[in-house]
Amino acid sequence: MSKTLPDGRRLDGNTPEEEAAIEAGIAADPDTYEPTEEEARQLRRVGRPPAAVTKERITIRLSPDVVERFRASGPGWQGRMNAALQDWLREHEPEQAEAGGTGQDG
Repeated sequence: MSKTLPDGRRLDGNTPEEEAAIEAGIAADPDTYEPTEEEARQLRRVGRPPAAVTKERITIRLSPDVVERFRASGPGWQGRMNAALQDWLREHEPEQAEAGGTGQDG
């Protein structure tokens, strides 16, 4: 079986006969084990556990010196930047901040 991708590359898949031969080889191998559906459901999820509260991915433009200082503080710098913004929110009302800033503030 062959398939042409939109970018012009061609993928050649196995023929039904080749697939049957591969499946027969797998079935004949005594070291091959396929978990049941129940066993598969019980497998531990790999990777970081899902967060109870997720953060929103955004794009933001910051002064290079600000980013450099936070990055220089090592791993976890984005979390520390988030904490600094949360601290600012505890003391200020965003609606009262100067609107339309140029990003050139000192």
